[in-house]
Amino acid sequence: MPDDTKTPPIQVIGLHKHFGTLEVLKGIDFHVNHREVVCVIGPSGSGKSTLLRCINRLEEPTAGKIFIEGEDITDPDADVDALRTKIGMVFQRFNLFPHLTVLSNLTIAQQKVLKRSADEAHDVAVKMLQRVGLTEKVDAYPIRLSGGQQQRVAIARSLCMNPDMMLFDEPTSALDPELVGEVLDVMRKLAEEGMTMMVVTHEMGFARQVGDRVTFIDGGVVVEENTPEDLLLHPQHERTRKFLEAVQHY
Repeated sequence: MPDDTKTPPIQVIGLHKHFGTLEVLKGIDFHVNHREVVCVIGPSGSGKSTLLRCINRLEEPTAGKIFIEGEDITDPDADVDALRTKIGMVFQRFNLFPHLTVLSNLTIAQQKVLKRSADEAHDVAVKMLQRVGLTEKVDAYPIRLSGGQQQRVAIARSLCMNPDMMLFDEPTSALDPELVGEVLDVMRKLAEEGMTMMVVTHEMGFARQVGDRVTFIDGGVVVEENTPEDLLLHPQHERTRKFLEAVQHY
C-alpha cells in the first residue's frame, strides 16, 4: 500500500517539454507516493514516455520542476548523477551490452558508479538474478537469451544499484505475447515487496491488478487519474472512454 505521509519520492509540477515547435508535455502535474505503483496509460504519442524520461533527466524539461525525494533535479546546481542512483530505469529494448555476459552486465555499473569491489558486485548480481529467476544464465551472453529473459536481466541490473524507485517504459511492448507474463510476474513481485514504481504500460490487466493508481495521459496533459477499478471500469472523461474501448483486451 502507498505511504503518502512523507514527501513523495517523485513529484512533477507544471512540466512542459518542447521538441522544436512541437509541445509534447503541456503543464503536467504528477506524483508517486512511497511504496505506490502508478501506471501511466494513453495512446502512442501522448507524452507518456517523454514524462518518464524527463523524470530522470534523459530529456531536458523545457519548463516546470521535478523533485526526487524532495530534491529539485531540474535545478542547475543539482547533482543529477547522484539523484539518478536513486532511480532504476527499465527501457522497452533492454539496452544490455551484447559483448558482455549477464554477470558483467550486472556488475559494471556497480563497480564504476557505486565503487563496489568485484566480489561485492558479483554477490549482489547473483542475488538479483535469483530475484528474477535467472541464476542459471549468469555466464550467458544476451544473444542467447529470449526477449523476456533479457528484460528480466535488465530489471536485475537496475536492482543491483539499490534504487529507491523504479521507472518502467513500456517494458513488455517489444516482447512476443508468450513472454510478457514472465516480466510482469517479476514486476508484480517488486510491487508486493513495496517498491515505489512508475509504469508506462499498455498492459491494462497489470494496471488493474497491481496498480494503486492509474493516470491517463493524452495530448500532453493528464486527462484523468483514479484507482484502477474506477478509471478502467468507470472512466469519467470521454477521451478516456474512447481509449479504453479501443484497447479491448484489458
